[in-house]
Amino acid sequence: MKRFLSIIALLLYAQVGYSFNSVTFHADSITQDDVGVLRNTTVELDLRNINKPSISIKTQAAMGLSKDFSSSKSVAQGKDWSELALDCDVPPSLAAGTWHCNQGKFTTARIKLPFSLAITPNINAQKQTVEVDFNLQNASFSDEAGLHAADKFTGSMHLKVEKKVKEFVWDANVHWLSGEVFWQPFYFANGGHEFQASGKLQEHLLTFDSANLSLKNIGSLAFSGQLDASNYQIKSLQASLPNLNLGNAYPLLFQPLLGNTALNDAEIAGQAALNVKVINNEIKVFELKLDNVDISDKASKFAFYKINANIPWSYDDATQVKFGYEGGQLLNLPLGRTALQAEVNRYSVTADQMTLPILDSALSLSDVSAARIGDQWYWHLRAKVNPISMGDLSGALKLPKMVGKVSAEIPLVTYAAGNLTIDGSMVFNLFSGQMTVTNLSLQTPLGKTPKLFADLQFRRLDLGDLTRTFSFGAIEGKLDGDVNSLEMQNWKPVKFDAKVQSSPELSGEHRYAKKISQRAVENISALGGAGAAAAVQRSFLRFFKEFNYAKLGLSCQLRNDTCKMDGIESTAQGYVIVKGSGIPAITVMGYNRTVGWGELLSRIKRVTDGNAKAVVQ
Repeated sequence: MKRFLSIIALLLYAQVGYSFNSVTFHADSITQDDVGVLRNTTVELDLRNINKPSISIKTQAAMGLSKDFSSSKSVAQGKDWSELALDCDVPPSLAAGTWHCNQGKFTTARIKLPFSLAITPNINAQKQTVEVDFNLQNASFSDEAGLHAADKFTGSMHLKVEKKVKEFVWDANVHWLSGEVFWQPFYFANGGHEFQASGKLQEHLLTFDSANLSLKNIGSLAFSGQLDASNYQIKSLQASLPNLNLGNAYPLLFQPLLGNTALNDAEIAGQAALNVKVINNEIKVFELKLDNVDISDKASKFAFYKINANIPWSYDDATQVKFGYEGGQLLNLPLGRTALQAEVNRYSVTADQMTLPILDSALSLSDVSAARIGDQWYWHLRAKVNPISMGDLSGALKLPKMVGKVSAEIPLVTYAAGNLTIDGSMVFNLFSGQMTVTNLSLQTPLGKTPKLFADLQFRRLDLGDLTRTFSFGAIEGKLDGDVNSLEMQNWKPVKFDAKVQSSPELSGEHRYAKKISQRAVENISALGGAGAAAAVQRSFLRFFKEFNYAKLGLSCQLRNDTCKMDGIESTAQGYVIVKGSGIPAITVMGYNRTVGWGELLSRIKRVTDGNAKAVVQ
């Protein structure tokens, strides 16, 4: 390679003292150990216009080859050859003039870079500088894996380098004017971006005295610092992003990094500001500010409006975090205006008390503590749901209107390595009875497909309140139920063992009334199979509006999207759902032992939508 450069220099000086129209050098192969090989290399010096000579270079290269260079064919076997063509005007003064190269081309099988180049050296006893202007016009490239590509890329770069005694002083300006770029996982559809920087290079230490990266319609990042170029370690960095447009930045910069998280499919608007300080490749100071930020999940799982926050962090000192929003919703539950405060001490967050308004009440959090250990977050808290109107709650969840209030105590919630668990029991008071949730755990609750596991138990729910709420027909009595081994994926049941039945009468308790209306009989028949409703309509029992019963119950064991059905007793023909008692009395049977889960849901929907008649199958 050194010989090749020496020959070019000789050709350039050949104009001095000689009279030629042109001088041409051609080489079949030029090699340099551990660098590569050039083949079919032609260098031509055109001297027809002695006042404006030009030089033309054409060559093919295979770089990075370090074996036998004796044959260009053998070393480049299986390699793509790159082609370089360059035409330049030679300045009158080689050490102080400008070399204009307007028709450059660099091509490979996957790269097409048409370019122009201007190089201006200024070398004398007092100063040694070089200025380079490089322009690309409609360039394109791609790699074999399809992870990096560009099309119709147009841009320019100006670089000035001055050599001093112990360092190089440089100044750079890069403009991305237009064109598309895909650089896994980021995609930039348009240009308009700019990078300006100046600094020094001393051995392996690259210093940025000042730098500014401006992304069109997104914001400008100003920074300074030092980089060890030998190992790419950041020695120091001060960075400021004072006005980031989150609406434009989210799809371009953040969404590609969020993977299968809950934030991957959201809409974000508002402004943010960021300051970062890094020393020896470690973040020492970090501060994020959010100004009137709106974020909403497109699947309507959550939304927060007018978020304002100041989140400072320091490696050495504890800081106070403030976070608040004007409103929002979580799983369709309206959230009221909220203001939260916490202390951040390096990699831990603590707060004695937090209150999140929900509907006409609030969720109170206490003993909040979180810590990042290794690459995982761990946290715990205690929670209490103050009494919430069932009417408001059912309306928000788009359920039939309920009466009364619901409250809950959550003893301890822990989150570790992507899994959320609850120690102890969650107790809810509703329908004049009580529901208890135990063994509750969530896997990847913020992921695309969260999984929930739990056991549910409810005792002595008022059947009158319950059936009136869901338009099921009137049933008087009390109801017990168990849902064991519940497993949900993406909030849809995939497995459980469920059983509901009339509550036993407690010792010393007045016997409670057990009555069921004819419409309730028909609706129960619609769930369990054919028979009872038709019998009622054919017999004298059709003249009665309600009947007495001794016991009722129904069970479903869900596996592989199929429900295995049963009642309070089994018979040769099926199972008993309602066992009659006294006069008038009626017994309701079920005959379908297995029912598709989707079909069972549609039956329930038909019943609760109102006035459904028995479905005979």
